[in-house]
Amino acid sequence: MASPAPFASAPAADLLTDVTAPAAAPPLTPAKSAPAPTPAGRYDRSIIDGPLPRAVWKLAWPTMLTNIIGGLQGLVDHIMVGHFVGFKGNAAIGVAFQIFIVVIVFIMSLFTGMSVLVARFAGAGEVEKVDRTVYQAFLTAIGISILIMAPVGYFLAPHLLDLVNAAPAVKEEALPFLRIMFMFSSGMMVFFMLGGALRSAGDARTPMMLGIAMTVLNIALNVVLIRGLGPIPAFGTKGAAMGTCIASALVALFSLWKLWHGGWVVSFPRHHGFAPDWTIIKSLFKYGLPTGIQGIAMNIGGVFMLSFIGSLAQSAAAQAAFTVSYSQLFSFVTWTSVGLLGAAAAVAGQNLGAGKPDRANQAVHIAARIGLAGAAFLGIFYFFFPRQLLAIFGLNEPEVVEIGTQLLRVLSVSGLFITVALSYTGGLQGTGDTRSPLYISIVSQVMVPLGICFFIRQFGHLDAIDIWIAILVGHMTRCALSVLRFNQGKWRNIAVDIDP
Repeated sequence: MASPAPFASAPAADLLTDVTAPAAAPPLTPAKSAPAPTPAGRYDRSIIDGPLPRAVWKLAWPTMLTNIIGGLQGLVDHIMVGHFVGFKGNAAIGVAFQIFIVVIVFIMSLFTGMSVLVARFAGAGEVEKVDRTVYQAFLTAIGISILIMAPVGYFLAPHLLDLVNAAPAVKEEALPFLRIMFMFSSGMMVFFMLGGALRSAGDARTPMMLGIAMTVLNIALNVVLIRGLGPIPAFGTKGAAMGTCIASALVALFSLWKLWHGGWVVSFPRHHGFAPDWTIIKSLFKYGLPTGIQGIAMNIGGVFMLSFIGSLAQSAAAQAAFTVSYSQLFSFVTWTSVGLLGAAAAVAGQNLGAGKPDRANQAVHIAARIGLAGAAFLGIFYFFFPRQLLAIFGLNEPEVVEIGTQLLRVLSVSGLFITVALSYTGGLQGTGDTRSPLYISIVSQVMVPLGICFFIRQFGHLDAIDIWIAILVGHMTRCALSVLRFNQGKWRNIAVDIDP
């Protein structure tokens, strides 16, 4: 939610300018004869030919379930750390993971670029281009994570924790967690890369099964490593990071074996060599970099928001309430919404690749309606049962419960806006317009909420409820701008290809 200098003064009206490819650019797949059949029916053609609600739901529900089940590992981390270490351990994991996401999101932006290309090429039936794109995305992500993120993250970790005003007790728990996550994140990168590739090509069930396997492994490892078992000592918060890295590495190794031997809807190519293809890598950055900047901006904003929270009189209690309420409980909204974002992106991208822009448009509206219903259902629990939800994580201290209850009730409304915003973000990104969500996020998730908090602190007294309201206003702004931008229809003229 923080604003990088180049965009700090961008007016809201700039979001309505055309940031896509020039209108004169020819579409990748204009209306023409149907694409050639793919080998062995590799791709699911019902996405571009069948009923749209079924196509959206077919891709959305496995991703939703994957995210919810995968989120259990975070819940297990927080529940066990809350009981065995205390709420300072909860705050440590929340602060450390917020920082980790700021860095890792840049690498994951490559997967957005990959997903744009894979969806288009799968919709057009171009198998070879799909496989070449997947391999180059894998190669680039691994190189960056090992050669850049691991060493740089390790040495910068203490300074990053100082940036968010982590209390000494919180920093002591967070530093080893953060360093482990930086050093051993390659397996997680492969998992996220593969999941994005499979879903964009029309297969959401395989990443669901891989996600379930990784979560089961993670939970089993966390139970042992956080609390200790037999000769294995209790590692506390370090054990949570160790379990995540080991589980993701095991799943990644299996995934690489499958990509090499074939059998999935995507695989590694066999006829183009294994050296980096700079034409494809350039395309990955072209479509993925705006998403990376968007993610970095939003998560740096999250770090600054944590800094505002850390400046409160009840900072430790507020950080614990924020970590559990926003990062964990509200994640049930974001997990399902991200599933719809991915489904909207894949269905819209494939239909645009097949020369069917009207179907792409309808798919995004359908995804938004599904998300709105789900967020309304979850909001009932946030509003009416906040104390019971907080108690699951061992948060029983009166000041933590009071602050957490305020936040959950605000989030019960906020979820309605963020789920719609994410569905339309998926529509924009899936069709190749990755710049508009960048500008929208900088305004709505950076300038608006941080501006509100700064103004109140400068001219009054900043309380926790002021920060929660600022988050709500940011989500409302993002929703309005995302819907408006998508409905302008500029994405219909975006050309996508990887040929020189």
